[in-house]
Amino acid sequence: MSDKSVKDSSFRDKVATVDQSGKRIWMFPHKPAGKYYNARTIFTAVYLLVFFGLPFMKVNGHPVFLLDVIDRRFILFGQIFWPQDFFIFAIGMILFIIFIALFTVVFGRVFCGWACPQTIFMEMLFRRIEFWIEGDGVDQKILAKAPWNSKKIIKKVTKWVIFWAVSFIIANTFLAYLNGIDEVKKLYTEPLDKNIGTFVSMSVFTTVFFFVYLWLREQVCTVICPYGRMQGVLLDKDSVIVTYDYKRGEQRSKFNKSETRTSGDCIDCAQCVKVCPTGIDIRNGTQLECINCTACMDACDKMMSAVGLPTGLVRYASENSVAEKKKWKFTWRMKAYSAVMVLLMAFLVFLLVTRSDVGITVLRTPGQLFQQWPNHTMSNLYSYKMLNKTFRDKEVTLKAENFTGEIKLVGENKFVIPKNGYTVGTMFIYMDDKDVKDRKTVLRIGVYEGKEKISTITTSFLGPFKGN
Repeated sequence: MSDKSVKDSSFRDKVATVDQSGKRIWMFPHKPAGKYYNARTIFTAVYLLVFFGLPFMKVNGHPVFLLDVIDRRFILFGQIFWPQDFFIFAIGMILFIIFIALFTVVFGRVFCGWACPQTIFMEMLFRRIEFWIEGDGVDQKILAKAPWNSKKIIKKVTKWVIFWAVSFIIANTFLAYLNGIDEVKKLYTEPLDKNIGTFVSMSVFTTVFFFVYLWLREQVCTVICPYGRMQGVLLDKDSVIVTYDYKRGEQRSKFNKSETRTSGDCIDCAQCVKVCPTGIDIRNGTQLECINCTACMDACDKMMSAVGLPTGLVRYASENSVAEKKKWKFTWRMKAYSAVMVLLMAFLVFLLVTRSDVGITVLRTPGQLFQQWPNHTMSNLYSYKMLNKTFRDKEVTLKAENFTGEIKLVGENKFVIPKNGYTVGTMFIYMDDKDVKDRKTVLRIGVYEGKEKISTITTSFLGPFKGN
């Protein structure tokens, strides 16, 4: 960091979007332009295509992705998950938090600038609409201070209507992820009194999104989102961030064509500040409000090219690479973190791949003793519950694995588990009394679908007390 910025660090005592009296400072950033903005535009197009298209995608008539919290039913890429699979979600959440921490240590806030839904929708969708209707940042600022004449009313109302319409579309899409697209369609094809819950949810979501993108805006990133505060703990001097090369840029001075430049490359044009959606000066160093959106990188590169100086004065780099005037390198620490991330993801994939499509619980009926039969056999009564986690009916059979005996259903001829549902019942397990050598004998039972074994369950068989 430059001597100037070290001596004057008062910028760290306040948030760029709040003045000394505590009132909000409205941001009117200029429209970015450049290779990074173009790359983000392409990424955003793919992102929005997936976001809005995924609820309509189905496999065998069922959604590919569904987070049905009310019915505790989750469908991820065609696989259905029930509360019995909660341990996978718990492990997945732990792995996700660890992944985010390690990813931030290595790559900084790349996620915030390129993939966070708040940034995508605000900067690449709603902000573009605002530029189209109200003009660039300077025009927006002038319009905000102008009296409420017909021109201002038309522009503001037009923007609000379009913002509300886009928020409505996002709300319906979001609701489709929770309830399914078919439930959302019912809101528009059936009487309202049959879909009051869906209507209320859609109205609330629309209002929330409209409020966030019309008024709250960058406050989500600087005040509400905990990730911005986490980065202060997670980042180190080797983390990749959007940073200003103060070694090359200082001391700053205005550009003059007629002179031989002896000062730093920064021409103090402040274009990097004008395009920043959170109002910071990237030249002050790493800051809480920076979301790594790369707008300042495009603005600086444009100015450097215009005055004939090398680009990259503001670029992706680590603090150490700038301080030591070296290219950023992938350190052994980063390699270790990346390896851990890969292993964690591989472990989660392993859990998903090895997960059984059928969940079966077999418990000996409490309070029931063993029954002795004339043919030298004993039996225990069991209750079972079988859950089908797929979208097709399953017929399974149970086979003894570590004992000789017979399994008989009560009132049923076979185990048939309905699709997307469960079945319960009772059954007897018969064993030769000479094989019952302990008070409790552990039994292993194989679960088969056709000839394929899909899981193994364990239970206990209660026998008589054995004397010494």
